Amino acid sequence: MADLGPREFEAGRPLVFRNALVITVDSQGVLDDADVLVVDDKIAAVGPQLEAPESAIEIDARGGILMPGMVDTHRHMWQTALRGYGGDWALSQYFVFYYLTWGDIFRPEDIYAGNLLSALESVDTGVTTTLDWSHGLRTPDHGEAALQAFQEIPGRFVLAYGNYMGAPWDWSTSPEFKAFVERNATKSDLVTLGVAFDVTDAETFQEEAAFRAARDLGLRVTTHAGVWGANGDDQVKRMYDAGCMGPDVTYVHASSLSADSYQMIAATGGTVSVATESEQSAGQGYPSTWAIRRHGIPFSLSMDTSVWWSADFFSAMRATLSADRSRDHLEAHAKGETIVANKMRAEDIVRAATMGGAASLGMEDSIGSITVGKKADLLLIKNDQSPAMTPILNPYAHVVYQANTADIHTVVVDGKVVKYDGRRIDLDVGPARDAVAASVEFVRGTIGDQWDAGMHPELPEDEPIPNPYSYGGENNG
Repeated sequence: MADLGPREFEAGRPLVFRNALVITVDSQGVLDDADVLVVDDKIAAVGPQLEAPESAIEIDARGGILMPGMVDTHRHMWQTALRGYGGDWALSQYFVFYYLTWGDIFRPEDIYAGNLLSALESVDTGVTTTLDWSHGLRTPDHGEAALQAFQEIPGRFVLAYGNYMGAPWDWSTSPEFKAFVERNATKSDLVTLGVAFDVTDAETFQEEAAFRAARDLGLRVTTHAGVWGANGDDQVKRMYDAGCMGPDVTYVHASSLSADSYQMIAATGGTVSVATESEQSAGQGYPSTWAIRRHGIPFSLSMDTSVWWSADFFSAMRATLSADRSRDHLEAHAKGETIVANKMRAEDIVRAATMGGAASLGMEDSIGSITVGKKADLLLIKNDQSPAMTPILNPYAHVVYQANTADIHTVVVDGKVVKYDGRRIDLDVGPARDAVAASVEFVRGTIGDQWDAGMHPELPEDEPIPNPYSYGGENNG
C-alpha cells in the first residue's frame, strides 16, 4: 500500500483498514486479520477481505490493533492552560486556588486557550469524545469561548456547562442560560451540551431546581459525588428523595459512599465516571470500581484535570485496573486469604474506556464500538518500530498494559482521518500554544507574587518516628 498524505484524506473518500486485529467491543468480540470499511461518517462493514469502493483509501493495519475511539467522561478542559501547576496539590489546595481565591480572574480567552489545547490533545491521544466538565463559565461569553475551541478541533465534545462561582439553581434557570442552550444546541453534530454542578451539604436542597431545569432543556447532568469531606451519602439521599436521580445522571468519582448510596445509583440507572489517578492523588477516596461493580453500576473513565495529571488514557486504563486488583488483594489479605483469580479483566477496562463512556453520555447507539451503522470514531494502535508492540497475544491486555500514546498510528473522528502514521493532519500545535502562552502570562501577572507559592504549597512539619531497632540501641545485642 502506498504512503498516504494529507491530500488523500481531504477528498472525503471511503476508507478501509486492512488486516487488523479488531477489538469491536460488541458481540463480535475480537476479530483477527479483519477489515473495517468506513463510508462517509459511518462504519459500513466489518469482516475479512471486504470489498471496498475503487476510490477507497486503504490503510495497512497489519500488526496493529484497531479499536473504537476512547471516551473521556470528565475533564476540566479549560484548566489545561495551567498544565502541571497543581502537581503537588492536595484537594483542599485545588479548592482554595480555584474556588476561593482566583476563580474570578479567568477570562473567556483563558477558557478558550485551555479548551483548544485540551481538545487538540484529546484527538492526538486517541480520545475521540471528551466531556468538558466546564465549571469555569462565569458568563455565557465564557461558554461561547469554550465552544469556539471545539469548532476548531475535529473531535467529538460535550460541553457540560457549569459555573462554580454561582449557585446552580440561579444560573441554570436564568434566561441567559436558556438562550445559550437554544443558540448552541444544534450548531454542530460533533458538539452537544450538558450541565455540570455539585450538590452541597445544605438541607434545603436548592439544587433540585437545577436538575429540573436541565431536564426541561433536555440536558444530561454530571455531578461530583462521593468526594471525601465535600459531598457524600447525605447529598445522594437528597437527590434520591427528590426524584432527581436517573439514567441521565453521571456521578463523578463516587469514591466515598455507602452501600445504600450505590444501591440508589444502581436502582435509578445512573453511571459513574472513575478518575483513578485523581482519586489516588487528591484523596476523594479509593477508586470506586471495586465497590460499584458489586452493585452492577456501569462505569466509564476520565482524566479529571491537567492542572494535576496528564490526558493519557492508557495511563487511566492501567491505573484503574491496577487499583481494582490492589483493593481485591488488600481485602483478601485482611481476611487471611489469597486472590486466585482477578475478577476485573483487561477487557472490562477497554469496555469502560469506550462503550462505558458512550453509555455515560447517552451515545451508546452511535459510538463506543466498531459496529456497522455506528459513527466511525476509530483508533489504530500500530508501531512497527516499537518493541512493546510485538507480539500481540492478548489484545485487551495489550491495550491496557503494553501500548502507549507513542503507538497511536491513526485516529478517525466521524469518518474523518485526523491523525495518520503518528502525525496529526492540518492540526499544528502553534495556535493552541500561543493562546495558552498569552493566558499564562495574564494569569501569572494577575496572581503576582503568590504564583510560586501557589505552585509549591508548604509542607507541615512531621515528627519522626523513633526506631527502636537502630544500631547501638538497647535491643541490638
